Amino acid sequence: MNRISVSALDLAVIFEGGDAAAAIARTVKVAQHIEKLGYERIWLAEHHNMPNIASSATAVLIGHVAGKTSTLRVGSGGIMLPNHSPLAVAEQFGTLETIYPGRIDLGLGRAPGTDQATAMALRRNNVESIYSFPSDIKDLQVYFSSTNEHARVRAFPGEGLNIPIWILGSSTDSAYLAAEMGLPYAFAAHFAPQQFRRAIQLYRQNFKPSPYLDKPKVLACVNVIAADTDDEARFLATSMYQLFLGIVTNNRKPLQPPRMAMDPVHWPEELRQAVQQMTSCTFIGNKESLFNQLSTFVESTEVNEIMVTGNIFDEQAKLHSLEILKQVVDDINALPTE
Repeated sequence: MNRISVSALDLAVIFEGGDAAAAIARTVKVAQHIEKLGYERIWLAEHHNMPNIASSATAVLIGHVAGKTSTLRVGSGGIMLPNHSPLAVAEQFGTLETIYPGRIDLGLGRAPGTDQATAMALRRNNVESIYSFPSDIKDLQVYFSSTNEHARVRAFPGEGLNIPIWILGSSTDSAYLAAEMGLPYAFAAHFAPQQFRRAIQLYRQNFKPSPYLDKPKVLACVNVIAADTDDEARFLATSMYQLFLGIVTNNRKPLQPPRMAMDPVHWPEELRQAVQQMTSCTFIGNKESLFNQLSTFVESTEVNEIMVTGNIFDEQAKLHSLEILKQVVDDINALPTE
């Protein structure tokens, strides 16, 4: 079994009784905690017009988290590139890399990260920018290159900096693009698991080595809820299920406290199935249960990195979940390699 890295995705989710300031403070605590545990990176994601998520100004939040940590890689999971000009992104992330050298990642997505009306407000007259996603990535690579000194338009800071670019995806379309460009591929299996295995298969089959990467590199983002007992983990997971239920029903609320059981009145069979389909890449349990689940997942998918998100209401329970996961990953990495 291959050795894997472990990292975290944090959306700065606002919890019941909290606000954006509290959500951002919790994100910082998570970053500081996983840095001490030896996690590889933390990524923050761009979302707009969502009152319960505080990561809309993603580059600003990345800088804040990087400034509160010292060794942890901090990046975007992702920046929704069609919402921005490549030059602006190059300048923002060039500035971040200049302040925090060797610690910044740039994960790029094609989706708007919001509803269509908000996407139009963000993009103004550039509503067709989704179709220029591949060429916009190439523009970014040019801005970051050290051979752009004779161009009329250059990115300062940014030019000549080594900022890893990742392609994010939740479908097979992104797999072909990441393979063609020879870039690492991060798949959002935490909410769109249906095409995950097919997408990473296509990515590996079609991968073309590039100056950035000589062989395929796959990151899988999954949900993990860990606790000292399976029962406690299942109890904590009800906050996550309530969050996804709000997405399915378009009745979104701040992250809710866990409950002993999901309310059957608001949890009919068709909604339960929809939520379970969205969260099928979810791992819940104590250390032993997680080891069994995740070692099987890693062996069958051969991923290089697991990125976890865990919508746990209680802050200390969330930090403890991340501790247990790191122990599990260390145990997986201690297994004999092929």
